Amino acid sequence: MSDLPEFESFQSIARLSRGVVVTEKIDGTNAQICVLDEGAVLAGSRTRWITPTDDNFGFARWVAEHEDELRSGLGPGRHFGEWWGAGIQRRYGLTEKRFSLFNVARWSDDPADRGIDPATGDPRAPRPSCCGIVPVLYRGPFETSNIETILAQLKAEGSHAAPGFMNPEGIVVWHEAARVLFKKTLDGDGHKGARK
Repeated sequence: MSDLPEFESFQSIARLSRGVVVTEKIDGTNAQICVLDEGAVLAGSRTRWITPTDDNFGFARWVAEHEDELRSGLGPGRHFGEWWGAGIQRRYGLTEKRFSLFNVARWSDDPADRGIDPATGDPRAPRPSCCGIVPVLYRGPFETSNIETILAQLKAEGSHAAPGFMNPEGIVVWHEAARVLFKKTLDGDGHKGARK
């Protein structure tokens, strides 16, 4: 039966009603820091490697200035986050730029939260002091009503990343079982309270 096509099985389907982590979606520019095994530290935008002479809103220059702390504090690997603040997108009323790490399962500011991450089994680590972490707004089972409540609270209370800034962008939902990220913004992607 060599004339049969190669068999393809149907993909496994993740259960929707599983754990999610909801973080604030910060409106800046996507960035990454790559620490190579041999110790080199690279800066990247969403689409390319950048340097202090071919930069993206000063991110490569900031990485070069904090290279030693980033190398020792982040360790080898790719570390994704948002470069945001003064002069970038919403600006958040800031006079400086900030870098906030996305991987809230690995990094934590809360000493009580530095045990083992139940989702991955990995230890949580304190972040390097030059980096922030995107704010966690909710951890728990996925339910659409929870997402709507979180968005309504974010709209009413303002940004958790920049307290007092009343025009936050929205949220990012990490679905643990599906291992997929989803975003929902306050200004135009179907939220009942969307701004015009």
